[in-house]
Amino acid sequence: MTKHEWRKKEKGIYLPKARPETIDVPNFKFLTIHGEGNPNSEHFVDYVTALYALSYGIKMSAKKGMEPPDYFDYTVYPLEGVWDITDEAKKVFDGTINKDDLVFTLMIRQPDFVENDFVETIREITLKKKPLALLRQVLFEEIEEGKCVQMLHNGSYNNEPESFAIMEEYAETNGLKRLSKIHREIYLTDARKVAPEKLKTVLRFKVE
Repeated sequence: MTKHEWRKKEKGIYLPKARPETIDVPNFKFLTIHGEGNPNSEHFVDYVTALYALSYGIKMSAKKGMEPPDYFDYTVYPLEGVWDITDEAKKVFDGTINKDDLVFTLMIRQPDFVENDFVETIREITLKKKPLALLRQVLFEEIEEGKCVQMLHNGSYNNEPESFAIMEEYAETNGLKRLSKIHREIYLTDARKVAPEKLKTVLRFKVE
């Protein structure tokens, strides 16, 4: 069976154009982890490491002869993040975000064949090889975003407000209302390896 590659098979969800569009995002399975604080801190990397360790443990299970029913080969999905600010920060919010006030849920989507019991099996195996403290905090969840506006943002994360302004104008023009300032980012490039001006990030927020 041909490997499922999200870049080829799911372009509508992961590879939008650099202009706003409306999309209906269905229910998907994810490994998630919740946290607070500045994404530029050293500790932030620990969240990402835990997610990838478990995600690759699931992918590589077939090579160990323990793949679950309906397993198929696939490319590991990209890292995603849903971002908000603390309740305290919201009380004094003036339009400027202090990164130390950020609240996030990081996640990596999982194929449909993944079930909770299998995640727990792989978690225990992974913990024996990589006793990462945050592995116990990774959850297995199903998330349905529903109706959203999204676009590809090219460049530094610090310039994202420019793209969000374009997206909000698009929403207003099309009779759509942004539900909250919470938004999702899908990281198509690795900030550790790519210059800020060459970063590619899918930006998305819910609308009605």
